[in-house]
Formats: sequence, C-alpha cells, structure tokens
Amino acid sequence: MFGRLKLGAALVAGAVILTTGCGATADRAEPGASAPADEPLTGLRFMVPNTPGSGYDTTARAAAKVMDDIGATQNIEVFNLAGASGTTGLAKTVSEKGNGKLLMMMGLGVVGAQYTNQSTAKLDQTTPIAKLIEESGAIVVSKDSSYKTITELVDAWKADPKSLAVGGGSAPGGPDHLLPMQLAQAVGIDPKDVNFVSYDGGGDLLPAVLGNKVAFGASGYGEFLDQVEAGEIRVLATSGAERVKVFDAPTLKESGIDLEFTNWRGVVAPPELSDADKQALVNAVAKMHDSQEWKEVLTENDWADAYLTSDEFSTYMTDQTKRVEDVLSQLGLA
Repeated sequence: MFGRLKLGAALVAGAVILTTGCGATADRAEPGASAPADEPLTGLRFMVPNTPGSGYDTTARAAAKVMDDIGATQNIEVFNLAGASGTTGLAKTVSEKGNGKLLMMMGLGVVGAQYTNQSTAKLDQTTPIAKLIEESGAIVVSKDSSYKTITELVDAWKADPKSLAVGGGSAPGGPDHLLPMQLAQAVGIDPKDVNFVSYDGGGDLLPAVLGNKVAFGASGYGEFLDQVEAGEIRVLATSGAERVKVFDAPTLKESGIDLEFTNWRGVVAPPELSDADKQALVNAVAKMHDSQEWKEVLTENDWADAYLTSDEFSTYMTDQTKRVEDVLSQLGLA
C-alpha cells in the first residue's frame, strides 16, 4: 500500500470506468504507425487494473498528465478495468497482442495476484516498459508494545511464531502479505507458521496496531506517518535498501536481517509489439521520467524514484516473480 497520496482531485475526477469491454482493439494502430520521435504519441490508452482513487489509479493519472503536459503524448486516455486484484486487466493486456497503443499500470500486487487468483495470463507474457516508483515497507508496533527493537520482536516471533499475529493491509499475495512472509523466511521461520491477519487496506490495519490486536503490522511506511509523528506508533525497521528520511529507524539489513523489500509500481504493454511501437512507448515514459513535472509529482506524493527502463525492468520483474512464487508455493498458494 502506498500511503498519503496527494495527487489533485482533478486527476481522479476524469476517471473513465469501462464496464463492458476495453475497446482497445478498435483503437489499434496499423503496424509501424508510431509517431516520429519528435512528435507526441496519439491514440494511446492507459489501463488501470483496479478502481478509481486507488494507488495504481493515482500513479497512472499522474504519469498520463505529465506525458500530455510535456508533449510526449497527446490526449492519452486513462481507463479502469478492475477485477481479481488486477488480473482481469492483466488478462486483457495479454490478449491485446501487437497493440502498441495500450499501456497497463501494475506493481507487486499483480505479481502475487497472478498466482493467488490462478490467472492463466502471466506478467512474463507482457512487454515491460518501465519501473517507476517504490516505497519501503515498515514493521511497526504500538507505542506501548513490549518490543523496542526489531531484534526483540524477531526473537519472540521465532520462539513461537503462531502466537504472534501480524497484520497487513492486503489480501494473500499482496505486498503487505509478502513482506512478513519474506521476513519470516529471512529469519528462519516457516511462512506456513505465520499467523497473518488480512485487513482491507492501511485504514483498517491502523486501529488493529494501535489497539494491540496484532503483535505487529507490516505495510508501506506512508500508511503510518501521521501516527509515528504523533508518537502513537513505533517503527522498528524499514525494509528498503536505505533508511527512510522522515523518521529514525534502521533498515532490516542494518539490523542483521538479510532482506530488502519494497512495494513498487511500473508500466507494461501487450505482447508481440513491433520494435518501433515498443521503442515509442519506452521513449514516452522516459521523457516523462526525466521531466521536472514528474520530479514534482514524486515530491508531492512522497514517492521514491525507482526508474528502470525496459530490459532492466524485465530482469527485475523476473527476480520479483521468482521470489514471490517461492513464498506462495510454500504456502500452497502458487
């Protein structure tokens, strides 16, 4: 879950919710019809595989606005095709072979959902365009928890894994589920022994942590900023490669735990694109990423720049998919 999204309401207000078919095929350009490098792409559609106002939706609309504003695209259409934790949209994207006028926003949640929802469409069938942003996870406890450090928590957890409930703001296969499962693996706990309690987003997870209904919570750090600042929640560790600047807490690696974990978002396109169409999409997103307008969006929303272009993003997704599949296989979910 990405916390404290601050994008202006005007971006969400333009949501186009499609309830019957995407119509992407009808808008398909003829092969080789990509615009020249110095002209904006036209006829481009950007799918959000979940609901308006969600993190994917906010990110896609921010990216689309910047691409239009800087002239990388012209009148890009953002639309929602929600269902099955993103795999309805994934299936549609995979079915649009050769369609160089379609993008899909996605992230770690879709990586897990392709397994937990037994999707026949897989991310490795898509064309990776770019990884955009990421956010560290956080391991948190209430202010009156007996656990003062991540080491104390892990020691107690290893002694009796099933007795300590861990809460997360996503369903199995989502980022808040994968973080404690990979943490368990890293410290020598069988993921099947983890007592995971799923909450419907960070808003529902927060009172469970504050009320000590769970021993600890695992989610994106942005979900807890206000309560950390108010002294109601203590962050024991964050899961990224570097410390989070907004509060003083060690990373898992600094604490002797060999794990780096981030929630992230990126952009993919349908399979079997022509070289020209693929390069046009890569170029448009690259122009967006390099713009001052995008830097301002990152700052406004507390998003970490995690840009990887197509080939690097492909390698990254392969690694992420293997790690997620390993965890979910142990749990009988993949």
